[in-house]
Amino acid sequence: MLLHTVCVALSLTRLSAAASSFAGSTSTFQFPPANVTVTASDTFFPDAEQVGFAGPTPTGDEAAAIVTAPSVAKVEQAFPLVRPDTLDNQGTSFNVIDNWGNLSPFKSVASFGLPNASAAIPAGYTLTQVHLIHRHGARYPTSGAGPATFAAEIHAAATGPSFNATGPLEFMNTWTYKLGAEILTPFGREQLFNLGVGFRVKYGELLKGFDDLPVWRTTSEDRMVDSALHFAAGFFGVRRYTTDYHQLIEIEADGFNSTLAPYEVCPNANNNISSFGTVQATKWIAQYLVPAQKRLSPFIDGFNLTTMDVFNMQTLCAYETVSLGFSAFCDLFTEDEWKGFEYALDLQFWYGFGPGNPAVSAQGRGWVEELVSRLTQQRITSFGSSVNETIVSSDTTFPLNQPIFVDASHDIVITAIITAMNFTSLAANGPLPTDHIPENQTYIVNQLAPFASNLVGQVLSNDGSSNGTHIRWILNDGVVPLTGINGCTEDPNGLCDLPTFIAGMQQRIQEIDFDFDCFANFTIPDPDTITDGQFPQ
Repeated sequence: MLLHTVCVALSLTRLSAAASSFAGSTSTFQFPPANVTVTASDTFFPDAEQVGFAGPTPTGDEAAAIVTAPSVAKVEQAFPLVRPDTLDNQGTSFNVIDNWGNLSPFKSVASFGLPNASAAIPAGYTLTQVHLIHRHGARYPTSGAGPATFAAEIHAAATGPSFNATGPLEFMNTWTYKLGAEILTPFGREQLFNLGVGFRVKYGELLKGFDDLPVWRTTSEDRMVDSALHFAAGFFGVRRYTTDYHQLIEIEADGFNSTLAPYEVCPNANNNISSFGTVQATKWIAQYLVPAQKRLSPFIDGFNLTTMDVFNMQTLCAYETVSLGFSAFCDLFTEDEWKGFEYALDLQFWYGFGPGNPAVSAQGRGWVEELVSRLTQQRITSFGSSVNETIVSSDTTFPLNQPIFVDASHDIVITAIITAMNFTSLAANGPLPTDHIPENQTYIVNQLAPFASNLVGQVLSNDGSSNGTHIRWILNDGVVPLTGINGCTEDPNGLCDLPTFIAGMQQRIQEIDFDFDCFANFTIPDPDTITDGQFPQ
């Protein structure tokens, strides 16, 4: 969500105009045209119910592919985005799109250390409940982020007497900034619709266990509501989603409690504590992009190209691709430079929104409390985190007996939750160094929190056995080991006995000091001492 805050203000001062002075200018378009709307009195275009003649409409049975299929279909492409190439085009299987950190589109992860595990339900088990928290789809940059700043500086330079771009940068003479801010892109809408369709195909059978309409949650931000509605349209169908479930919208604003936007009630999520990720990532940016900065600088006159400018150009590649389908910035960089870009975002998340930041587990704690409430069907009675007491105290707004739970949130909330839940296998090789990419890296943000990221908890009963009920977690189609949770032992399918898992989560809730980690005035301790998202005890 906030990753592009790495793109700090740039010191670009020299101006030019050898090329078109509109280089870098912002261009926008809004549809429908002004003053043109569809109204209820538009008698020339009646809806389907008014027209009639629908033909036969029998429904089939619900799908349960996650149970019936021997394996699960993988998300491997990002249609209709044009796959970028690299400058050095080594003819390998390297995919630039997979190296954009939290700006990458969701793609199925092969494994998080359990190579033989599948998201399909293991033999001998019956699926009884599913818990989903997903990120919104691809969006434009947030307001005032690096890409817009870079475009403004280019535009200012282009009005001067000496600006000119040549060679691989010649396109910048006429390049305009076409990105909006904050809201979903068309591709982002497609992602969430497809996620909803896929979830219905996998888990639709669980609808038979509902006694009332589902209550699913999102926050009030435009892209969040849009994502939740597109997911529901994919899951229920575009003509039925408005009547087949209840959409609970929690306010996302400063001072309002919401476990789907916990940073709004955690001051240390909005100050120099949270910006530590930017500090660490900037060290790496200043190193890995020096060759690119030296290579590209001779092709642009009237503009002092810095390593941060070059990072903004890489960021523009990602944003333009998920917004416009293609970007001319992409093939300016080598395979190693794209790996460096991913690592910069890994650093930002590790130290800003992940295990290396002392205020992160506190932000994930509230959702874990809600999870335990749902799993035990016991209401929360003690409130000392981001949990909204009004919402969770009501059967209407927070039912406990649903077979399917769906929450829509942000990338940094998902990384906070998996940190709070102590998925230690994902952080096995941290803390991350700022001067090189480590071997066998386990904390890779494009696998953890891409656009449309999804974390699924499967509750399973063991058929004909006294072993009882189990739970396991699937992150972007990869099964996550639960050995970091007290009592959960190694299991080839990532399973943990449900009472043991619940006890482990209750222990984690007690271990996380929300008040101190979110409100205390402290400085960042030695980065090597933090691997669980908490201030060292």
